[in-house]
Amino acid sequence: MIDAFREFFTTYLRGSWTSIVDIGLVAIVIYWLFILIRGTRAVRIVIGLSILYLVYLAALLFGFDLLRSLMETAAVVGLFAVVVVFQPELRRGLEQIGRIGSVNRFFVSTEVASAERVAREISRASRILAGSRHGALIVLERETGLQDLATESGVPVHADLRAELLVTIFYRGTALHDGAVVVSGEQITSAGVLLPLSQNVVDSERYGTRHRAAIGISEQTDAVVVVVSEETGSISLVVRGRIERNLTEEHLRRRIFNLIRPQAPRRAVPFLRRSIEGRWQIGQDETDSDEPIDPDARVVPTAPDGPPVRR
Repeated sequence: MIDAFREFFTTYLRGSWTSIVDIGLVAIVIYWLFILIRGTRAVRIVIGLSILYLVYLAALLFGFDLLRSLMETAAVVGLFAVVVVFQPELRRGLEQIGRIGSVNRFFVSTEVASAERVAREISRASRILAGSRHGALIVLERETGLQDLATESGVPVHADLRAELLVTIFYRGTALHDGAVVVSGEQITSAGVLLPLSQNVVDSERYGTRHRAAIGISEQTDAVVVVVSEETGSISLVVRGRIERNLTEEHLRRRIFNLIRPQAPRRAVPFLRRSIEGRWQIGQDETDSDEPIDPDARVVPTAPDGPPVRR
């Protein structure tokens, strides 16, 4: 054992900087392997193999030739067994290496790919829920944080965004189907969240609780809200207090993607223009007043065969 350590230090630690870099790279690889198998059944297998290796070293140290030869023979067969046993971990590791060197990263950024996936999963879940007439209220967090609201009234979920999971949450009869689901990035952070109802409506009876809650949270934040009506099975999108009704799965997917995808940086507004607009309210939208808004003015009509048309 002492001779082995002495040989290691004389062979690899010769004072050159390449030896230090070499040892550092090996340490990184070993650390990555431990991260790869952490939380899996492979940990116990690694512990078992380590014990067998210690037994082999003890056989070498005390001169147990029969035990040593037996373990050396078994090691040849065990080499193939390790590949079979660690097949899921090896495949996952190769997939992670492939993601690092993916050519697709040169053409599509990670943020854009994430926005496409979020839009696809939510639009698919909305189509399934609308077909089965299950109401839903999905809030997509943007720049304004919703964690305080989700923590106060919701149940933490912290799960990957999947259409099947959203459909399960809003299935009629489950404990969380009445509240809203808050989505942050590619994660469902909370479910069963109670949202503030909008009071800025002339005739509130024309809107159900889900739609009024969607309007309320969209008035207070920059969140994008998807509403599936339990009565009609229609899909609506609410942004900044405006409703886009009767959306199809494809229209909803495109609208969500356009709203949550990374935007180009805005041009700076000149100081004189900002001062004039702020002092005399020149160029501001008249709909930003505190007066109640007629429900019909909130609806953004949709073209028969195209995306929503802005008024």
